[in-house]
Amino acid sequence: MSGLGEIRVKIDAIDDKLLAFLNERMELVKEVGRIKHASDDKSIYRPEREKEILSRLSKLSRESGGALNEEGIEAIFLEIFAVSRNIEKPETVAYLGPEGTFTHQAAESRFGQISEYLPMSTIGSVFRAVESKKAKYGVIPIENNIEGIVGESIDLLGKSHLRIVAEMSMKISHSLSTRAAHLTHIKKIYSKDVAFGQCGEFLRESGLENVQLIPIASTAKAAQLASEDEESAAICSHIAAKLYNLPIMYEHIEDNAYNETRFVIISDFENTPSGNDKTSVLVKLDNTPGALAKFLSSFEAAGVNLSKIESRPAKDEGFSYIFYIDFDGHIKDEKIQKALRGFEDKIKWLGSFVKGI
Repeated sequence: MSGLGEIRVKIDAIDDKLLAFLNERMELVKEVGRIKHASDDKSIYRPEREKEILSRLSKLSRESGGALNEEGIEAIFLEIFAVSRNIEKPETVAYLGPEGTFTHQAAESRFGQISEYLPMSTIGSVFRAVESKKAKYGVIPIENNIEGIVGESIDLLGKSHLRIVAEMSMKISHSLSTRAAHLTHIKKIYSKDVAFGQCGEFLRESGLENVQLIPIASTAKAAQLASEDEESAAICSHIAAKLYNLPIMYEHIEDNAYNETRFVIISDFENTPSGNDKTSVLVKLDNTPGALAKFLSSFEAAGVNLSKIESRPAKDEGFSYIFYIDFDGHIKDEKIQKALRGFEDKIKWLGSFVKGI
């Protein structure tokens, strides 16, 4: 058996090779950037291409009996992709801030720590940052599996020319963080309103249901405020607690262990079909009997799977409604075109993107 020193020498040699290969990869990335700059294709972020690479590498590792599983490969290569994009062309990412929010974590999971980030105070300001080209990409929450869709995100997508270019889901876990020495010393708790609802059972069981609950814009802001007051606490992420040096008293205090939020990336370009896509649309139908049934039956006839349908107030005329719909496939797929035929003037296309990257 090799000694520890010998093993470390072998690891160093492998690291040297990895560095050489990564530098070689980055030189090719620069060449891709030059080719794109000379063409009409100016989009650096290509989720469908990244998904293709991750799927291929995961299969290769699985078939060869490699120690890296799919999650490990994704963690390593998403960071490589982020570095590659910044070498090809540095871009700014706007997100619903401040720093330390779950949206910030979601953004970093796709764009890496090396990217330039622009924290925005509202979802609307994220849209404006991308529309005005202060940022190339925006990251916003669109749906929580407990609380439902984020209405503001859907409404703004309906008004903007920006499109969804990628989606990703992230488990949401809350911590009770405080400088107080004991629960009984806590007089008030800061957090986002939905976080209080997601942690109601913990608050009751801990005897905190009568403590003053103060809703604010974000869980990251909650951590900042609680760090300044020894008689207060925050329900926040562990990242936010660490950011403001706020001790964590209890972890994983959410009522539902399966609390998960879906985030989307918005930008000004279109994805090419990947073969494993999802499309989001807004639909405003005539207020006549059978209008919705007729629209939905066209998907059945075309063999298209609907994964979500939800109504939203149209807000522009009385009590009329629009429908937010997700379905499998890319807007350019032949069967999707067949399903939408005859309804083109009633649809606002929000984007087609590879599933779950």
